[in-house]
Amino acid sequence: MLRLHPLQSTGASFRRQRLYLKRAFFLAVLALGALICAWQPGASAAQNSSRWTLDTVLNMMDKSAADFHSLSADIEHIKYTDVVKDTSTETGQIFVRRDQKMRIEFKKPDPRTILRTGDSLFVFTPKINRVEEFNLGKNRSLVDQYVLLGFGTKSQNMEKSYNLKLNGEEELDHHKTFVLELTPKSDEVRKQISKIQMWIDSSSWLPVQQKFFESGTGDYFLFRYTNMMKNLKINEVKFKPDFPKNATHIKSHGQ
Repeated sequence: MLRLHPLQSTGASFRRQRLYLKRAFFLAVLALGALICAWQPGASAAQNSSRWTLDTVLNMMDKSAADFHSLSADIEHIKYTDVVKDTSTETGQIFVRRDQKMRIEFKKPDPRTILRTGDSLFVFTPKINRVEEFNLGKNRSLVDQYVLLGFGTKSQNMEKSYNLKLNGEEELDHHKTFVLELTPKSDEVRKQISKIQMWIDSSSWLPVQQKFFESGTGDYFLFRYTNMMKNLKINEVKFKPDFPKNATHIKSHGQ
């Protein structure tokens, strides 16, 4: 993982800082969108339809928009780096609420916590006892492109920022899924992510997998979600910055 050195002012340090910031909120915000965008309780009857189009899938996603409050799930984050043919995997849990609060607790292989509350994003690494705090508001225009995937956003708003395509049906982990492909319309976003694929469970209308392709490389990162629990009360304490008082605290505004 790239390390942040805020006291350095070289061009290389500036680029490293921006890359670190972008990947940090990619992980947090994209996971958030992946979990929320397609929730449709009681939608199993929809499987009775034998023909599905992009419009019918988006219609089911639209119907789900108003009924999300919270969600917790097991999460697996896989990062593939093409130049060295290397795959790294983190596993843990994610907790999400509709009010822009989220916590990811990675347990393996190395503990790491990502906490988002409003425009603030914290990354705590126990191994080095360091907390990095980012102000997402300074990058709101870029973040919003990804938030459009979540929080019950209507398909018409998604279509303002993405070209959408239904790539058919696929069985994944014994689940029938619909595979959606999203291509960012924004030149700025496409410099980071060339396209996104989402696997939407046809019985629960929850995404079971989401894959992000980084631009200009063969790299990608992928999220898988299991053991989802919907609308259970998540204590406010879960979204407090409860990091050790003696941890090194670094602030960045992403500039």
